[in-house]
Amino acid sequence: PTPTKHDDEDAHVVERDGNQGCNASMHEGWCASGKGCEKVEGREEAHDAQMQPVQATAQDEKPNYEDWNQAKPKALKATNQDDRSAIQKFLYPDPEELPDDVEMTIWEHLEELRERVMVSAAAVSVAILGCFCFSKDLVVFLEDPVAQQGVRFLQLSPGEYFFTTFKVAGYTGLLLGTPVVLYEVIEYVLPGLTKSERKFLAPVVLGSSVLFYLGILFSYQVLTPAALNFFVSYAEGAVESLWSIDQYFEFVLVLMLSTGLSFQVPVVQILLGQLRIVSSEQMLGAWRYVLVGAVAAAAVLTPSTDPFTQMLLATPLFGLYMGGAGAVRLIEGGRKLA
Repeated sequence: PTPTKHDDEDAHVVERDGNQGCNASMHEGWCASGKGCEKVEGREEAHDAQMQPVQATAQDEKPNYEDWNQAKPKALKATNQDDRSAIQKFLYPDPEELPDDVEMTIWEHLEELRERVMVSAAAVSVAILGCFCFSKDLVVFLEDPVAQQGVRFLQLSPGEYFFTTFKVAGYTGLLLGTPVVLYEVIEYVLPGLTKSERKFLAPVVLGSSVLFYLGILFSYQVLTPAALNFFVSYAEGAVESLWSIDQYFEFVLVLMLSTGLSFQVPVVQILLGQLRIVSSEQMLGAWRYVLVGAVAAAAVLTPSTDPFTQMLLATPLFGLYMGGAGAVRLIEGGRKLA
């Protein structure tokens, strides 16, 4: 039979695989002839049903730009935090880590600093004045390490003893006023410390104070008597020990102060370990260099030039360093467990 117009159009529609159905003119022709409308409508419904999962999948795969724009700054911030070094994190902490983030102008900071300096100076001045009232007792107390060795002290110039007592009162008053000064310093820097830094602030301050006074006690009980007895025994039988009161107290006070400061080595190590600048492995690995450095530091800190006094100070310095490295290792172990 001869193909009709409807047959040709039907074949044309069948060949359109994947299209969205017939166009308007073809649909009108089919409907006008009364043939194929049901077929075309059914095919359009099937095509729409087939395209719905594809459109739904495309909508699901469409990126949500609003969520990405909100998550992008957080991701960049986390990346920047991971890329920062320990020193940068210490100098520029996160705002969430500052519980008392109070904004102050430079003039307000200077005013607060001036007030705290005045309070510290007043406390030290009162302590020095009180120690000056008992200066003779302090002089006798500091002469005790060599008094039993037959050493006599002389005043070689007018006013030497007076200025010596004032020097002794100054050093002693400074030691007694140190807790007030330390308290004012802590109160000044406390608002700028993070939560993690505040946790180890009290142990560090307490440990630093205890080690400082232990260093002074070690100098008075062990280091100073040993050094002075060495000088006395070395000169015995050759010269009579008549020492200048000013030079003696300069020797004793400088030795005690330098010993107290040198006992701060573990505190510095703990601070470096807490800030993750230096690890315990690095500290323990450098023990040979530390041993040489302890001997060199003892030679600089001790006012005398004899090797005996230097070794007396270098030995506890090296021991304190190894103890500080052990404390840093314990902190690292607790950090891993947490």
